[in-house]
Amino acid sequence: MNALEIVSYILGWAYFTAWSFSLYPQLYLNWRRRSVRGLSPDYLSYSVIGFFCYAIFTLAFYCNKEIQDEYGRRHDAANLVRLNDVAFAVHGLIASLLLLWQTYIYKGSQRHLAPVTAIVIWLTSILGLLILFSVHYGNSEWIHLMYFLSYVQLGSNAFKFLPQIWLNYKRKSTQGWSVYLILLDTMGGILSIIQLIVDAYIENDWSGISGDSVKLGLGAISIVYGLLFLMQKYIIYPQPSEEEVSPLLGSAHSNHHGSTGI
Repeated sequence: MNALEIVSYILGWAYFTAWSFSLYPQLYLNWRRRSVRGLSPDYLSYSVIGFFCYAIFTLAFYCNKEIQDEYGRRHDAANLVRLNDVAFAVHGLIASLLLLWQTYIYKGSQRHLAPVTAIVIWLTSILGLLILFSVHYGNSEWIHLMYFLSYVQLGSNAFKFLPQIWLNYKRKSTQGWSVYLILLDTMGGILSIIQLIVDAYIENDWSGISGDSVKLGLGAISIVYGLLFLMQKYIIYPQPSEEEVSPLLGSAHSNHHGSTGI
């Protein structure tokens, strides 16, 4: 393993760590508040759909020889899906499902999805099944299904944060939405794009960047939405979040009881 491959390895696991752990602050915030008020159920639905598709996509490209060969014939190079990509996708799916589960056990949840979200879910499912049947009957290749899943993942990530931005706008507040999720998500986007560029340089194949359109799109989308949420948090609705206020309130509460008990 040469120096650039070591750099790519470190970048891969660094972005995996940042993106994977980006969901934990929201899980912890919901658990501590025993509430999901301020968290959009539409955002969570898009997140689950996206990670489900990405998990299948990365597992197929990393483990399936037939799909790897199909990609090689099209691009005359090895695909750039790495083990950390697979780990991130599977882990992200599990964490997203846990967040969705919290909406069923904690108060403050609006479980009814927007009509457009329900339509997207149904259309995606129907199109996926049609392509699967086409592959089964020999009219398409498996890689066509993989690219469809990659487009669904990109679409989910392109739009999944919009319901949350809209909810923050309606409430004129970002409370209930973890700022640490955004910071880690943005950091992961930057690191993943850098790794993709390094890998393309190592392979001497710059088409590999566009060939792994999912990873490129995920990184760019994370950066753009990260900037939008940080603007909402610190410029448009500049108020302390519950992550910042609750510990202080808890400390003051305990001090108050301590003083009255003397």
